[in-house]
Amino acid sequence: MFAPMSPITIAALKEQASDTPIAAAVAAQLQSRSTRNTKAGKPYLELVFADATGNFALKIWSDSPNYEPGSTLIDGSILRLEADWTQNPYGINPNNLKWFFLDGAAIAAFLAGDPATRDKQQRDFADILALCDSIDEPRLHALCQRFLTQMGDRFRRTAAAKRNHHARRGGLVEHVAQMLRSAAALCPVYPDLNRDLLLAGVLFHDCGKLWENAYPEDGFGQIQSLHGEMLGHIPLGIELVNKLWRELLDSSQAAAWLDLKPSAEDTRLHLLHLIASHHGQFEFGSPTLPRTPEAFALHHLDNLDAKLEMLRDAYAQAHEIAPGIFERVFPLPANLVRPLLKLGSC
Repeated sequence: MFAPMSPITIAALKEQASDTPIAAAVAAQLQSRSTRNTKAGKPYLELVFADATGNFALKIWSDSPNYEPGSTLIDGSILRLEADWTQNPYGINPNNLKWFFLDGAAIAAFLAGDPATRDKQQRDFADILALCDSIDEPRLHALCQRFLTQMGDRFRRTAAAKRNHHARRGGLVEHVAQMLRSAAALCPVYPDLNRDLLLAGVLFHDCGKLWENAYPEDGFGQIQSLHGEMLGHIPLGIELVNKLWRELLDSSQAAAWLDLKPSAEDTRLHLLHLIASHHGQFEFGSPTLPRTPEAFALHHLDNLDAKLEMLRDAYAQAHEIAPGIFERVFPLPANLVRPLLKLGSC
């Protein structure tokens, strides 16, 4: 039925699917498989699939012909999913679902990733390199370069979150790049902000996610790690920066910094504070609250970029329930209203 059809991305499926079924094929990698039960005790499978653009979960009920085959799927399997797809507030639903295992050239093409996403992430990483290179403070500049040199490959395949925003391989690069561009634009407006400290804080604020939201070199399924589960990205980020800072002070460069003011210890402490406080509230996981101008700025830049990414995804997926009004998409707090067009764009 779908043989002539080129697979679309998960992001495109979410954008196109609605109450009306659409016939489409999707190439995706199985990220996880779990057996669950409804409140009535009826078993079902939850299969989470991912590609370069995002992920989605499918529920396979026990009376479906796909239940037994789905029970044997192995994490990491790369499949072509063919169905008549619909979407409701609870997610994507397949009707008449069929799947086929990819092999050879099809797997290689899938692992290369969506070209548009790959090109965007390459541009974003170039912006990260350029903006970090513009840091004048020599210790912070050297720290950023050390991180990008040692951890750059892992950084480029890490997600910014498990769900909700930039939840895809390379999503952390997209998130950090946009925050860096915003921080660089904000500093001339608020010249009392320490630009070098803020840019370094943006780079490192989520660096613990290299363990919490890591991806393998050859796939799009997030890796579960004990470090990420048991510690979380804020403690892991603090530990990583402390390690890199100790290495920096033991390097030959450090001799030239002995007389710099503020001291190395004050600089390190302020950077660690940005990592520790960037969630902004205790109930959101911050071990401390923002206490400096840069900490407040970082928290709001982080929240702004996450929320605008959620809005972009929500407008692409949400059903229009009345003219100009779209249904609420979790975790946003209310129904959305169509944005006002820019002058002349009608």
